[in-house]
Amino acid sequence: MSEQGPCCQKAHPLARDPVCGMRVDTANTVHRSDDAGQTFYFCCAGCKAKFDDDPRRYAQAPAALPGRAPDHVHAPSSEVAAAVKDPVCGMRVDPAITPHHAEHGGHTYHFCAAGCKEKFIAHPHAYLHERIAAVVVPGATYTCPMHPDVQQQGPGDCPICGMALEPMMPSLDEGDVHEAQAMQRRLGLLVTLTLPVFLLAMLPHAGLHWPAAWIGAVAWVEALLASVVVLWGGAPFFTRGWRSLSPWQPNMYTLIAIGTGVAWIYSALAFLLPQMFPPGFRDMHGRVAVYFESAAVIVTLVTLGDFLEWRARRRTGAALKALLGLAPKTARRISGSDEHDVALDDVQVDDVLRVRPGEKVPVDGVVLSGSSRVDESMLTGEPLPVTKAQGDAVTGGTVNRDGSFAMRVAKVGASTVLAQIVAQVAQAQRSKAPLQRAADRVAAWFVPAVISIAVLAFVAWAWFGPDPRLVHALLAAVAVLIVACPCALGLATPISIMVASGRAAQQGLLFKDAAAIEMLREVNTLALDKTGTLTEGRPALRTVVALDRYRRDDLLAFAAALERPSEHPLAKAILGAAKETQADIADVENFQVHAGSGVNGRVLRHDVAFGNAMLMDRLNVALDAAVHAQADALRSEGATVMFLAIDGKLEGLFAVGDRIKPDTPDAIAALQAAGMRIVMLTGDNATTANRVARTLGIDEVHADVSPAGKAAVIETLRKQGFRVAMAGDGINDAPALAIADIGIAMGQGTDVAMESAQLTLVKGSLHGILHARALSRATVRNIRQNLFFAFAYNVLGVPLAAGVLYPLFGITLSPMIAALAMSLSSVSVVSNALRLRGLRL
Repeated sequence: MSEQGPCCQKAHPLARDPVCGMRVDTANTVHRSDDAGQTFYFCCAGCKAKFDDDPRRYAQAPAALPGRAPDHVHAPSSEVAAAVKDPVCGMRVDPAITPHHAEHGGHTYHFCAAGCKEKFIAHPHAYLHERIAAVVVPGATYTCPMHPDVQQQGPGDCPICGMALEPMMPSLDEGDVHEAQAMQRRLGLLVTLTLPVFLLAMLPHAGLHWPAAWIGAVAWVEALLASVVVLWGGAPFFTRGWRSLSPWQPNMYTLIAIGTGVAWIYSALAFLLPQMFPPGFRDMHGRVAVYFESAAVIVTLVTLGDFLEWRARRRTGAALKALLGLAPKTARRISGSDEHDVALDDVQVDDVLRVRPGEKVPVDGVVLSGSSRVDESMLTGEPLPVTKAQGDAVTGGTVNRDGSFAMRVAKVGASTVLAQIVAQVAQAQRSKAPLQRAADRVAAWFVPAVISIAVLAFVAWAWFGPDPRLVHALLAAVAVLIVACPCALGLATPISIMVASGRAAQQGLLFKDAAAIEMLREVNTLALDKTGTLTEGRPALRTVVALDRYRRDDLLAFAAALERPSEHPLAKAILGAAKETQADIADVENFQVHAGSGVNGRVLRHDVAFGNAMLMDRLNVALDAAVHAQADALRSEGATVMFLAIDGKLEGLFAVGDRIKPDTPDAIAALQAAGMRIVMLTGDNATTANRVARTLGIDEVHADVSPAGKAAVIETLRKQGFRVAMAGDGINDAPALAIADIGIAMGQGTDVAMESAQLTLVKGSLHGILHARALSRATVRNIRQNLFFAFAYNVLGVPLAAGVLYPLFGITLSPMIAALAMSLSSVSVVSNALRLRGLRL
């Protein structure tokens, strides 16, 4: 955004922009071009660029070209007094002509273009007051990428590992950009200071010797530059290392602080007070060597490693940022006959909004009028738009393709589907996987062990090493401290979980925690509810059989009265049929739900019960052989049969049918081909359940099962040694979902089911289980690779730095090479985890 300068208080000469026709204040605008000896003035860089590309097209045009709508509408009015200042770009705008307006704080602001208005609505305070460097979110919670239990308000360092804390919820502001720029500037300055130190120290080893008169000055330059690098550039490392000693939780920065601190202090003393060192520190020429370049290079390389690791870790949050970016910044609110744009934060429940073609649905709601096709691929992964008409639910973040409709807001803020998805993904990313326990146990003794090895290496080199022994001993100890990297070990598991959770969200798979990602790969038995899981969950009423005193419509009205408070899919079928007959649905009193069997209550002074045979038996309602025969005949056609009793007497049978989901047969076959054992658990009658099972090729069926019975079946399967996942969508499935090794909720199911489950399939397709299982296996494989890299690196690097190969091959590891290897170890772990982003499911 280019700044146009403050709005002038007096009228300056105005010129017409030859591209869009806006009148431009020639004294304020910075956008101008010369052509054929004439100066042209423009409202923005876009108009200027178009003119420069084809000046002949616009030079003779007194205003916008006929038949071509300008990209943005400005004020062509010649009355300067009527013009006001656009608070974003500073241009003068005629409020009577521009269509771009926004309200804030009881005041109406006017804009030259839609882009300026959107920027203002997103962050009004940034334009109404002095500019601020970044948008600050008060009360933001920060956490450690390695230790999710560490949480605090605002940024800081982890007290356990010393790493910089990160926001638990990523944002779309420019904070990352500013942080990256600051880190790049710091790294660039360190490199600028370190390079001369390195060259001054290394050139004599390459045969270039300084004149005798220069040696003193060169030594001082090397010492001063290195001291700036270590004391200023390494200050964060020393601070974190010191903090780790207070609760005695040594970490990577403890090792770095000790290593670089010892190297610099030794070099400073050797440079300033060489006479204090005993002969063991002197070379064959009697000089005490200094290692300023090692300390400086170590600090710079560790800073480089931190920057590369930080940049790679930021990519792990790309999926969450993409989800956050789905929500629009503004919504078009309808107030009577007026429509105007408001910030999304100002939208309230029951507001009426207009959604135009090409716009994103702002929040969750219900269509009031109009119709359109909505692209819901961000939720379901399906590319084909879904038709939406009056009464249909729409979800915030989905895209309206062609039509226009008005909607009533049902959910805003954190209660919307998109916000819940983002929150669940963020929670999963910050949870700990069981595999991390091994890494945590190792990390607990890792740093003390490394310090012990460094001390042993010093003693061994000082006792058995070549002259100057103490110098070699010091370098070996520093190399051991620097090469060890508990950071790579700690990041191995959480970084893979973060990437996997984001990748899953892109596929409509929402894991509740890291343990679910790890466990799913071991599942070999899948238990499935029928209604809403295998079937569409949108049953329709097929038949009502009146047995005695009441007509069909009367029975339907009684059943609808009972089912109105219910969430069950069968209830929707009854209510839908009642609405078609325009039945007068009465209120229900003493309403009771019998989980897995039905409901009862008092309607129009009658005791009414509606449910399956289990409920009728519980309420002592007799079902004779003829009724059972009628019910079996209906079930043989694939229908679910419900009984209606009034005042203790059976009065009617209701047959409700539900279609099998189109993709269910293929999904069942694929799951079985992948080695999964499929079990159906349903509260429906055995006749109906067996018919569905035969159609789908399911061998094991448990019908007429209560919610507690479903949980009992799951428990029995687990005791038999099976790893069981349970998929369902209703309240009656919640106990089974909770007791299974992995509970899987269908996205269109009830909130209770989704709360009880460890995995939610947003699309509601069983194919998602295959995708989730493949992702689980790839994630665990990736975690094991990371742990192998981290363990192998340290197992090889620490002994090598200690000098175990020196007696046989004369090989040692300099502290500078150790620093480079340590920095790259964490980067390699993060980079390996990022491969999960490209996993094909």
